[in-house]
Amino acid sequence: MVSQNKKKVVIIGAGFGGLQVIKTLANDKNFELLVIDKKNHHLFQPLLYQVATAVLSPADIAIPTRSITTKYKNVKILFGEVTDINFKNKEVKFQNYTESYDYLVMATGAKTSYFGNPQWQNKTLGLKNLKDALAIRRQILLSFEQAELIADYETSKSLMHYVIIGGGPTGVELAGSIAELSHNIIRKDFRNIDSGMTKVTLIEAGPKLLNAFSESSSQFTKKKLESRGVEVLTNSPVLDITDSGVVLKDRTIESKTIIWAAGVEGSDLAKKTSINKDKANRILVDEYCRSIDHNDVFVIGDAANFSKGLNRPLPGVSPVAMQQGRYVAKLIQSIDKGKKTIPFQYFDKGNMATIGRTDAVAEFGALRLKGIIGWFGWLFVHLVYQVGFKNKMSTLISWVWSYLTFRAGSRLIQEEVNDLSVRS
Repeated sequence: MVSQNKKKVVIIGAGFGGLQVIKTLANDKNFELLVIDKKNHHLFQPLLYQVATAVLSPADIAIPTRSITTKYKNVKILFGEVTDINFKNKEVKFQNYTESYDYLVMATGAKTSYFGNPQWQNKTLGLKNLKDALAIRRQILLSFEQAELIADYETSKSLMHYVIIGGGPTGVELAGSIAELSHNIIRKDFRNIDSGMTKVTLIEAGPKLLNAFSESSSQFTKKKLESRGVEVLTNSPVLDITDSGVVLKDRTIESKTIIWAAGVEGSDLAKKTSINKDKANRILVDEYCRSIDHNDVFVIGDAANFSKGLNRPLPGVSPVAMQQGRYVAKLIQSIDKGKKTIPFQYFDKGNMATIGRTDAVAEFGALRLKGIIGWFGWLFVHLVYQVGFKNKMSTLISWVWSYLTFRAGSRLIQEEVNDLSVRS
C-alpha cells in the first residue's frame, strides 16, 4: 500500500525510456513506482537482427526486468498489458485490475506500420521483439533445410531468396547479416545446395539508404552491401505483396521470405486512447514531454511526437527515449518539490549502423567513421548500452567467436520436423 505522503508514478513499458525513469526515481523516498509491462524483460532492440540471423541468442540481448530492479525497494513490477486508461479518474486498467496514479509515464514504444496496407502483415515478417526475431530465424534456417531437401537450385530458388523492404538501419543490418550467414558462415554445412547462391534483395522506396545519414555514408553502405552480394534497389516503392513475392513498378520479385523493415507507428494502446495523436498514432506532447491534453501524463520514446520548436519530430531511436526518460523523472521530482522546470532539449549523439563483419558507418556531428573503425565504434557503443554484465560478456564472446571462426552459434529450429512448414 502506498503511503499518503508518497506520490504514485505508474510507468507503462520498461524499454529504454521506461527503464531510465525507473533508475532515476529508484529509492526516492517521495515516490512509489509501479511498472506495468506486457513483457517480463528489458530488450536491447538494436541487436534484434543478430538474433534473427542466428549470431546471438535471445538471452544475450534481454534481461528480466525484475532482476534489474531487485535493489529498488520503491519499485513494483507487474506483468500485464494495459488495455485502457481513464485520464479523468487517473486510473490504468490491465488484465482484471485497476491502478490509480498521481503521474503516468507512457513508454509503450511502437509497432510495425504497413502504411495503410494491413493485409501485408500476413505475408511478411516484422522485427520489433524477440518473438519476431525468432520467427525470422526459424524461417531463414528452415528455408535452407527445405532447399537442401529439394536438392535443386531452380526449384528452390525462391526459398533461397530473401527480400527486405526498408533501407533504414534495420533493413541494412538484416541484409548484410543474412548475406554473411548464407555466403560465409553456413556455406560448408550443406551437401545438395550451395548457400553461397543465396540472393538477398534490399528494397528502399526513397533515393538512398540510411536517409538520416550523409550521402557519403549512404553510398559507402550501398557499395559494401553490394560487395557482399546484396542487390540494392532504391527509388523502388512497393506496390503490392502477394503470395508469390513483392510487386514493384517494373517487376515482381519472387520470394518465400519477405521481411518488412519499412516503418513504425504508435502502439495499440496509444491508438485506442482518446488522447491527441498524429497520423502515425504517436501521442502529441509539449516541450515538457507531457501530453498536450493532460499535465500529469508524460509520453516518451517511440510513443511520442515531440516536435516543439523542431522542423520534424524527434526520431524513434533509443538515445531519444533514454534522454526523455531521465528528463521526465527529474521533472516529476522538480514538480513535486515546487521547483522551476525547464523544457526538454535533445542532445544528438549521432547515428550508426552496421553493414556486416568489420564494416559499419557512424556519424557523430562532423565526425564520420566508416569501415572497420566505424565497426569498432559501433561495437563499443552497443556493449556500453547493454544492460547487465552477463549480457555484455556473453554478447562479446559470441561476437568474437563469430568473427574469428565465421560460425553462428544459435542456429536452432525448436520444432520437430513434422511440425514445420516454410512461410508461404
